[in-house]
Amino acid sequence: MHLKTFTNPSTLHTALSDHITDLLNQAIDRSGRASLVVPGGSTPITLFNQLSTVPLPWSKVLVTLSDERWVDDNHPDSNAKLVKSQLLINLASKAHFLPLNHSKSSVSEAAIAANKQLSSQPTFDITLLGMGSDGHTASLFPGSQALKSGLDLNNSNSSIAITPANSNHPRISLTLPRLLDSHQLILFFRGQAKHEVFLEAKQTDDIYRLPIAAIIKQDRTPLTAYWAP
Repeated sequence: MHLKTFTNPSTLHTALSDHITDLLNQAIDRSGRASLVVPGGSTPITLFNQLSTVPLPWSKVLVTLSDERWVDDNHPDSNAKLVKSQLLINLASKAHFLPLNHSKSSVSEAAIAANKQLSSQPTFDITLLGMGSDGHTASLFPGSQALKSGLDLNNSNSSIAITPANSNHPRISLTLPRLLDSHQLILFFRGQAKHEVFLEAKQTDDIYRLPIAAIIKQDRTPLTAYWAP
């Protein structure tokens, strides 16, 4: 795992956008296609906007989510809505989008439907992850009943239904093994508080208290972390 630090968010966004662009181009040159997993939340919005203007062969890029709230696609809390409005615009409007949410009667059924779609996808090229101040990543929240299943490396499912303790919505999250099924992991976070969580996660073996530790301490998939104050 390699940590890259920057003096401000602007330089971080530029460096990370360039890195993702290079990796996508390499994947397209290698196999004629590329896949990019992205998180929701407010942190990646500026990065998404920058990526949307990059002159890539976007029609050869598949974009999907690391997690999603079980809400309508037009709901303000929808990660799909965020990605469509902030990333899949400008030049990137030609990319293909694979949502996690489906019109089902329960979040469990939606997770099953997402699992079927994701299981047919090959190894991701890039998985971009965020990190919460509580140490969660994707929607693998500490204290959630489904967390043990989500972090189980022997879990053959690509996605699970999970309900964080302090959330207004149940969610669908990629499992740890599916997140690790990627050619490159990138962890992207900002602020001193999260930097301290990151340092703590590097030291702990308790992945249930700090799920991000399962990403940071694994040695299966190359990981680069990007941080700015």
